[in-house]
Amino acid sequence: MTGAQVDGFEVGSAAAGVVHRLAERHETLATVESLTGGSLAASIVNIAGVSGIYRGGLVVYATELKATLAGVPADLLSERGPVDPEVAAALAEGGRQRCGADWGLATTGVAGPEPQDGKPVGLVYVAVAGPNGGVVRQLDLGGGRDHVREAAVVEALRLLAERLVDATP
Repeated sequence: MTGAQVDGFEVGSAAAGVVHRLAERHETLATVESLTGGSLAASIVNIAGVSGIYRGGLVVYATELKATLAGVPADLLSERGPVDPEVAAALAEGGRQRCGADWGLATTGVAGPEPQDGKPVGLVYVAVAGPNGGVVRQLDLGGGRDHVREAAVVEALRLLAERLVDATP
């Protein structure tokens, strides 16, 4: 996915930007992915020098794995379902804690082709958890399954880049 572009924004350059900024700050990153199925982690590990900042990641496609592996409270999942802003925040924080990273980056949503649990195709949440708290962004994406997944990766990287600019090192 390194050469993929979404709205004129190239995935590889987005990943390179966050990897280099984290390296400058001597901070680490972990990822937790649902709908992106490892694409976010792949975009990050494609960048030279990433071993100094990337701790690891989880792909928790099945709902129960969001609880058992990523630490999302089971009651939250049963009340809200896997496609929810609070679940996204819990995924990011869970990855951060479980991987021992400064930053956690998470994706959850509906890539399609069919709606899931009453949630429409293209509804995606990306979340960042960091030393000073977290933030979640809701995305309402059009296009097919591949576009939704690629756009989720780009938007997660954009959100992390914004948080790194805002955070004091």
